[in-house]
Amino acid sequence: MVQKSVSGLKAATRWVGCAHQLRWNRHTRSMVGTAHPAKASPQAICVGIVCCLILMAGCKVGPNFKPPQTPVPDKWVGPLPPPPTSAEQDLAQWWTVFQDPTLTSLVERAVQANLDLKLAEARVRQARAAHGVAISALGPTFGAAGSYGRSRTAVATANQYQAGFDAGWELDLFGGVRRSVEAATANLEATLDARLNVLVTLTAEVAAGYIDLRSFQEQIAIAQRNLKAQQHSADLTRQRFQGGLVGALDVANAQAQVATTAAQIPVLEQSAQQTIYSLSVLLGREPGALLEELSRSASIPAAPPAVPAGVPSELLRRRPDIRQAEALIHAATAEIGVATADLFPRIALSGNLGTQGNKFSSLTNWANRFWSIGPSASWNLFNTGLTRSNIEVQKALEEQSLIEYRQTVLAALQEVENALIASTKEQEHYKALTDAVTANRKAVELATSLYTQGQTDFLNVLQAQGALYSSENALALSTRTVSTNLIALYKALGGGWTSASSAEPTPTPPAEPQTEN
Repeated sequence: MVQKSVSGLKAATRWVGCAHQLRWNRHTRSMVGTAHPAKASPQAICVGIVCCLILMAGCKVGPNFKPPQTPVPDKWVGPLPPPPTSAEQDLAQWWTVFQDPTLTSLVERAVQANLDLKLAEARVRQARAAHGVAISALGPTFGAAGSYGRSRTAVATANQYQAGFDAGWELDLFGGVRRSVEAATANLEATLDARLNVLVTLTAEVAAGYIDLRSFQEQIAIAQRNLKAQQHSADLTRQRFQGGLVGALDVANAQAQVATTAAQIPVLEQSAQQTIYSLSVLLGREPGALLEELSRSASIPAAPPAVPAGVPSELLRRRPDIRQAEALIHAATAEIGVATADLFPRIALSGNLGTQGNKFSSLTNWANRFWSIGPSASWNLFNTGLTRSNIEVQKALEEQSLIEYRQTVLAALQEVENALIASTKEQEHYKALTDAVTANRKAVELATSLYTQGQTDFLNVLQAQGALYSSENALALSTRTVSTNLIALYKALGGGWTSASSAEPTPTPPAEPQTEN
């Protein structure tokens, strides 16, 4: 591209040289005896130069962007669960697979009101405006001006009125402005993808927070249920102690177990209420706004066994952060061209038209007109290495963007693999805990019955009740983990947006400031 631009500049120089030679021959044709049918006027020379410059305007210095080629595996390493049905393959609204109306409502309200998302949308509008600023540099400028001056000399005092129009147009011969537009376009794409990344993260955070809330409520219910059973056992032990059938140690152990279980409930209630506060803030509301709606307990939404993992190559197009990293490489590559264009001259066309005179009424007299038009050129031939150093800076930034892109791809692949193995293994963990809860319930019934009949000591009852509470609590936690692992997988796959979501958001009018009367 640089050689092409230099060749075009040489061609324009040769054309100007030919024009001067043509004029010399016109004045000396009597000596050389040649006749020239056409007259080369200065206007024709200017037109010819402009034509050559326009032909050269197709050049763009700097490297052209090529999408990075990052190798990805053909399939996932981790074990995959059964493939999903067609209804479960929709990544755009993955939270609907939990079939929980409250969760769906929370996500939809968060998308409408979350402040982080609104901030990302404002940045998109900023990038769109910056893109318009870059494009405006491609066209001409046109303005109007007027002036008045009064001067005095030794001879007389005079007024000077002037009014008119001026225009200018810097020709983008070497593509510096077009590279700037290319960089602005890529930055706009990166900002749009950054907004999508906020959207993906937001939906995952809302869903994970909701699952945590239901998990805390489930743990509270388990603790209260076990506390009731343990209080019953403590009452039974106290009655047997009063009857002289057991010692005071059994009563103390029973009371200790009741107190230990009861101590867990306030901590869980605190965590549940704090989670409601977090969900309220995610929805752009004050912390206590959702207390009435979410304080009523409900079961943990069950995760479907199917996972829409797809293939690794699809991840590069689906993940907004990967798309954003690629767009930033594009912008950095274009900035190299912007910096390279400073090595070449700048050519501009300018002109003005107006009227002037020593009276204000003279401005309406066309005979008092003045005008000028012509090209101008400027070329920074020496700046102590500033331009070339700036080019190296932009090249280094491009290299950093490429490295960050590769890091983003590897991190995305790792997130999916982690979520896949976690989802699969937690399902096995959940199944084993379900069996453990069933067995522990039978053990509590048997130990209580034998203790009532005096065939075993109270220590076996305590151990059975403790094991049941521990296994039920672990099962509730595993239920939560199964669901949150699925949420993590959907997030890792870039779920939560559609092609409609990638469009520029509708501008939100700013709130008018309130004034006190």
